[in-house]
Amino acid sequence: MGYKVAVAGATGNVGREMLATLAERNFPASEVVALASARSVGKSVSYGENKTLKVQTLETFDFRGTDIALFSAGSKPSEIHGARAGKEGCVVVDNSSFWRMHDDVPLVVPEVNPGAIAGYKKRNIIANPNCSTIQMVVALKPLHDAAKIRRIVVATYQSTSGAGKAAMDELFNQTKAIYVNDPVKKERFTKQIAFNVIPHIDVFLDSGSTKEEWKMMVETKKILDPAIKVTATCVRVPTFIGHGEAVNIEFENPLSANEAREILREAPGVSVIDRRADEGYVTPIECAGEDAVYVSRIRDDQTVENGISLWCVSDNLRKGAALNAVQIAEELVKSHLKEKAAQG
Repeated sequence: MGYKVAVAGATGNVGREMLATLAERNFPASEVVALASARSVGKSVSYGENKTLKVQTLETFDFRGTDIALFSAGSKPSEIHGARAGKEGCVVVDNSSFWRMHDDVPLVVPEVNPGAIAGYKKRNIIANPNCSTIQMVVALKPLHDAAKIRRIVVATYQSTSGAGKAAMDELFNQTKAIYVNDPVKKERFTKQIAFNVIPHIDVFLDSGSTKEEWKMMVETKKILDPAIKVTATCVRVPTFIGHGEAVNIEFENPLSANEAREILREAPGVSVIDRRADEGYVTPIECAGEDAVYVSRIRDDQTVENGISLWCVSDNLRKGAALNAVQIAEELVKSHLKEKAAQG
């Protein structure tokens, strides 16, 4: 007994990670199908240690009979083919930004708001939040429950993998060019990324914020609490995998750093590594390949009443994308699709 699962965008960074995560976590799949654009048809992708899947075309795939589809194919394919899959009876877990702010589509982080998954029935679509939002709300949820968050100020340090494989290649090629004194070419990024940081992710909005910053604001409100005020500055940094975030939190009720630390030690999906000593914190390179959101540098903020600051890092391809999508699918199976498994 099991479920037929499709992975759309299977040849990309996140799609490959979705396939790996499904296999690692022994997802109850009777069949897994790899989908991508027409130019990738016939290519092979890995599923588990010893299996390979031949890529089929997303554009013409018939989703009838498919139980769950994990999408990481971009906003336009999700708009067209995610909607089509939902209408054909397949439940879509979509990693693009397209569906996130639709009122009739739940936006879910399983450690934070698993009950929201029930709203999938309106469209057969569940949205996966932005990678930077996911790791932040995993850390914030237990603190919000304890003392009610009033305001968040966050600065992100986001790796190049968040912009895709071509962006990772650009960092590598620019770094190599600098060392051998070749010209530095800009293709994916607006400025040189090697040995630099770029305070610009996604497009600029009329407000002066970038769309990435806007996403963190509106997604946190939708997932956690619409009353929370959020301001973000999102920065691309020259790392390959793993996003870091410096988060300042103002609470409505008193909460000390020591209390926050103990609360986070018990929180699902969180690992606290917080020693006030050299190497007593986690950096992006150390979280690569890991599932947890790592929290460090928890300390009182003396400049506001009821404030703390903390540092968190997470693998943006795993918890920031693939793992969260698979966890949504697991919760979907556990709480909503049991009857399909029984039918075999």
